[in-house]
Amino acid sequence: MNLIPSLEKLSPKRFETAVILKKLALARSKLAELKGVAASIPDQGILINVLSLQEAKDSCAIENIVTTHDELFKDELFPESLTNPATKKVLRYREALRLGFEQVNQSGLLTNNHVIQIQAVLEQNNAGFRKTALKNALGQTVYTPPAPETITYLMRDLERFINDDDCFAADPLIKMALLHHQFESIHPFYDGNGRTGRIANVLYLVKEGLLDIPVLYLSRYLMRTKADYYRLLQDVREQDAWEDWGLYMLTAVEATAGITIQTIHAIKLALMDAKHRIRAQYRFYSQDLINNLFTHPYTKIELIERDLKVSRLTATKYLDALAEGGFLQRQKIGRSNFYINLALSVILTGEAIQGEKH
Repeated sequence: MNLIPSLEKLSPKRFETAVILKKLALARSKLAELKGVAASIPDQGILINVLSLQEAKDSCAIENIVTTHDELFKDELFPESLTNPATKKVLRYREALRLGFEQVNQSGLLTNNHVIQIQAVLEQNNAGFRKTALKNALGQTVYTPPAPETITYLMRDLERFINDDDCFAADPLIKMALLHHQFESIHPFYDGNGRTGRIANVLYLVKEGLLDIPVLYLSRYLMRTKADYYRLLQDVREQDAWEDWGLYMLTAVEATAGITIQTIHAIKLALMDAKHRIRAQYRFYSQDLINNLFTHPYTKIELIERDLKVSRLTATKYLDALAEGGFLQRQKIGRSNFYINLALSVILTGEAIQGEKH
């Protein structure tokens, strides 16, 4: 049976070492910079849509749920044509994140009910907190959970830790590291614990006002340091190594914020470049058009019709003109055209788009 460390018995002073305080200052500074850079994009929906998709992909990859950017972008447009279960799970992650963000914004809290609803979207069930041991494909017990009533008690304590500032007098970034470890240790659900826990990380930072929108996504860093992540989780349980865990998570925040800042700057530059050039070359320029092209890495005629409130013929004319001008690339899936924002796709995938496909 895995031991669950008690946060109630943990002293905040343990995280006041010179090394941790220095790393905390760096992480806080980088996070504040990220908050400011994110606010410089007028349409926040652009960042929420495209960056949350990046996080969804990386978070699911930690649990070996693997898909490609191309599949994700296509599935957004043509969900009926693509059947990769991994892609569907990744898109549900983004849906769950959006739900959680709305809940935190409305209530100012991150509660167990919110967490249960997030997990229900991820796993498409209403099982709630688990009541039995988890078993592997051979039917063997792989984790012995606390009794059901203990899970409820532990999660109630965690809820208080998250929402009561007087419960633990430490910086929110330290608290985020601790709540993430505690959630993973309680392992309250039958499945989706890691993904739900990583969503809770960024929602907690939004709740605490360290971010306005959920754009700090730690999964890429955790994926790249996966061995350290799991080792340090276990070291806390076996060796009480909270300080090492806190330092690791602060480093993750600092590194991830830096990468996200670079990504947002690149998106902003590409957006402004497209805006100026399209406005100079085409009479049909509008801000709604720019927002559409940068909210959806792949777009289609129906989205332009909806967002710009134009006819299908007019939407087709706009997209084909932008494809001929080199802003977009037209491709096909079945008998339907879709259009790739070349600059945005390179930023998100790190790869150039190949030639037009039919």
